[in-house]
Amino acid sequence: MKIRTIGMMIAILIASFASFSGWAADEGKIVVMNPRGVQPEIRKIPMAPRQPTLDGKTVYIVDTKYAMTKPFVTELHSALQAKYPKTTWVLREKFGMYMDDDPNLWKEVKEKAAGSIVLVGH
Repeated sequence: MKIRTIGMMIAILIASFASFSGWAADEGKIVVMNPRGVQPEIRKIPMAPRQPTLDGKTVYIVDTKYAMTKPFVTELHSALQAKYPKTTWVLREKFGMYMDDDPNLWKEVKEKAAGSIVLVGH
């Protein structure tokens, strides 16, 4: 009885595969577009050249006001002033939040700073 049941199941399985293979061949072709689209070429911007020394230079520390980082920013400013006393450290808060642009601040940094540290969060 078991062999007969297994044989029937195999026969049904073979018949179902045979009927589907003929059915699928009658279907028309489907054109599929790539959902990623065409990505633009990535433009690499090299890092700025490293300063040989920070002595006598002005470095801006820019706080983007990421949530709960104010204590870290003030501690970083104090630590850098203590470790590099010959360097002028300027602490500035960026206008708005992280995603908001502050062209006046960036203009000031480009004109007056030899380097900058921009803090973006944790």
